[in-house]
Amino acid sequence: MPCLSTMLRDSDARLQAPIEKVRHASHWLELMQGVWGVVCTVAVLILEEPLTARAQEPVDWPECPRCGHRLQSKGFRSRRLRTLFGEIGWRRRVGRCPKKCEGSQVAPLDKALGLRPQQRYGEEIQALGCRLAVFVPYETAVSLLQQLMGVRLAPGTVWNWTQAVGQHLMKEVEADLQALEAGDCRGQESVAKELKGRPLVIGADGVMVPFRPQAGTPEGKTRWGEVKVAIIARFVQWINRRGRRATRLAQRRLVAVHGSLEHLESRLWLEALRQQVCGVRNVLWLSDGDRGFWNLFERCFKRLGVIGILDFYHAAQYLYKGAKACFDGRTQRCQTYFKRWRHQLRHGHQRQVQTEIEQLLASKSLPQTAVQTLTNLQSYLKAHQDHLDYPRLKAQGWPIGSGLVESACKWLIQQRFKGTGMRWSETGFDHLLHLRLAWVNQRLDH
Repeated sequence: MPCLSTMLRDSDARLQAPIEKVRHASHWLELMQGVWGVVCTVAVLILEEPLTARAQEPVDWPECPRCGHRLQSKGFRSRRLRTLFGEIGWRRRVGRCPKKCEGSQVAPLDKALGLRPQQRYGEEIQALGCRLAVFVPYETAVSLLQQLMGVRLAPGTVWNWTQAVGQHLMKEVEADLQALEAGDCRGQESVAKELKGRPLVIGADGVMVPFRPQAGTPEGKTRWGEVKVAIIARFVQWINRRGRRATRLAQRRLVAVHGSLEHLESRLWLEALRQQVCGVRNVLWLSDGDRGFWNLFERCFKRLGVIGILDFYHAAQYLYKGAKACFDGRTQRCQTYFKRWRHQLRHGHQRQVQTEIEQLLASKSLPQTAVQTLTNLQSYLKAHQDHLDYPRLKAQGWPIGSGLVESACKWLIQQRFKGTGMRWSETGFDHLLHLRLAWVNQRLDH
């Protein structure tokens, strides 16, 4: 391969314009654009040179998969590919069965390079397009690609890329779940030295997403479907510069599914095993009062000694509903009851709350609606009596609210899937969701 100086001298006509632009640039932006133009031109030359040389090498033609005859050379055919540096082109050998069997035409160099027959863009452009689609709508991703890299695409092209990658990721998840059923947990992650021994926090919640009523058409009334989201993270504490204890989540991993609770359960259990949940001493489960999530907790995590905690702020909402049902919510008496109940629940005196509720029910001076609300509150607190140990958690600096999973629902689902006017097909949503999960869980590069 000739040296770079020889290549530049031979292609002086192609380089002269951007070089002159750099020489006479009066602004930093123009200077950078001129330098980038030179870089792209040189990069294209560097890429085309070995491809052209490699295409000249003799080919040991294989046999036709249909008839068994050895393929014959049909000469050279041109091939062009759009890359981040510009369009590159070369001529390579093409072979075909002498009996002209259907689908027998091959280009060995394309196969060696990993190029598909109709591929027009390099893998790096496709990867960049998919990464942009993780964050912004497809039209915006196309606009950014054009502004940043000078690559012109149609939104449908980026959509096709995300669907292909998302479908591949979905198949990988299904394969991992099947392997888990056979006793093989794939993809176990190592834990950094500074995170070993840190508590593991698990939370689950649901969020509604707008879907199209019929596939293939945007017409019709919006159909809302629930997406179940779960998070697993290491809980890290340290003392900040002000001498106060601060906390953060490390090694966050998310699980999400538009499907039944059983689908979430299998995926969450797989991710928990990958994060070595069985070897962590302190594991915390945080959730609101949804019975389905607590059934999941009892089936998967309670037997491991995981501490189950009811979201304190969700419980406080139930307390306010009970106080409001008994007394006008605008009165001081309602506020007094609510604040006292909330304080007692927060400091581990839930039995006192139960006693006051029983006294109110025994008074027989309440309307039937208030009696029903208080009865529901009483049953709610009784069902979660083992999940109200808030003093212990606060003493150790652990969270008592499920804000970690609620925020995960916002930046995983709402920020991307609930924009103005957005409505999704189930297939399009599932593929992009798996792509976004792969990015969040730092597995997209794999």
